[in-house]
Amino acid sequence: MIRLLLVALCIAATPAFADDALDARLKSLETQLRCLVCQNQTLAESEAPLAEDLRKEVRELALTGKSDDDIRAYLVARYGDFVLYKPPMKPVTYLLWFGPFVLLATGLGVWLLTLRRRARMRRAEGDDRALPAGADASVDIARARVLLDE
Repeated sequence: MIRLLLVALCIAATPAFADDALDARLKSLETQLRCLVCQNQTLAESEAPLAEDLRKEVRELALTGKSDDDIRAYLVARYGDFVLYKPPMKPVTYLLWFGPFVLLATGLGVWLLTLRRRARMRRAEGDDRALPAGADASVDIARARVLLDE
């Protein structure tokens, strides 16, 4: 009787282990796919109705025996590289990969040019102040008279 109960428990537990393995595989695959509605969330994180439909579709494809690569290829063929959370490096996706760095370099270049321009302006102002103390005062007085005469 006990043996029969143990055999029945082993048989009943086997599909649960298979489901756990499938669930783990699907969860891993869903973290590699992007939600097409949310765009900044993986398929596993999203609660959008379309994400739920895609999760069901991925599960159905996995149950039919498709490999992870086959499932990804199917989704890319249907939705494009955008469906992958980490798109492949190819000419079409260069902007996705390098765009942020180009923007950062451009901003850094503009900032450095601005700093140089300010430094040149300060040096130019410093040349006027390089005159002797008496001459500096007389230059300021002459400038003030010109401004008042206008």
